[in-house]
Amino acid sequence: MGAAARAMLNMGASDLRLVAPRGDHLSSEAAALAVHAAEVLRGAKVYATLADALADRDLSIGTTARHRADLPDPLHPASLRPLVRAAHAPALVFGPEESGLSNDDLELCQASVRVPTSDYASLNLAQAVLLVCYEFLQGQDVVQELPTRKAASRSDMDGMYAHLKDTMLITGYTDEVRSVHTLRLWRTWMDRAQMNAAETRLFRGLLRQVRWKIGEARKAAGMPPLPPAHLAEREQQPGTTDTTDTEDHGGPTGPE
Repeated sequence: MGAAARAMLNMGASDLRLVAPRGDHLSSEAAALAVHAAEVLRGAKVYATLADALADRDLSIGTTARHRADLPDPLHPASLRPLVRAAHAPALVFGPEESGLSNDDLELCQASVRVPTSDYASLNLAQAVLLVCYEFLQGQDVVQELPTRKAASRSDMDGMYAHLKDTMLITGYTDEVRSVHTLRLWRTWMDRAQMNAAETRLFRGLLRQVRWKIGEARKAAGMPPLPPAHLAEREQQPGTTDTTDTEDHGGPTGPE
């Protein structure tokens, strides 16, 4: 952790977030490895889960050296540099040195990056932090800059995905077993769209309408009501409409 903090500070990064660390980032050993970056260690925030650490970020880039099933291939850092620099609150995510990020971890990231190496791709954590931070914070642009656009936070996106999964299940689009694979495919292209917060609310307005419509049909058929949805964030109250959704969908927003 100390060596990674030193690498960060060399490249102009200082916001260190640790997820369930196995060691003490404030230990004398970590401070010795950090050298002049001890302040980065002292200012580090500790989180129980990666989802918590990324909740307020609008772009998360994971690091991996290999292809993962159901997930987009990692890209060259130069191709992602404009995206990172256009974000308001980007995060670079690194896994444990011995195993790297899991598929579940990478699923929380909008894209992944691979450090170009020879066939032998084995960097320690500090080396990976140094190289990736250099590419995004100090490297020269080789592709056209993207216009600045404030994307939705990770918590907004995860709330939308939880809502989408609920809709998939109640409509029979998929089942609980296959939903992990199915939702990963949807997350891949929806993350690529770089939606903003208003667009996630717009989409969730449509999902609320689907649930309401199914509930009305079940009521008319004398069937029991749908079970309540267990979503990641507070939902609208019954009988209200989404102020970002200007289309007329033929009925009020129903209860979750």
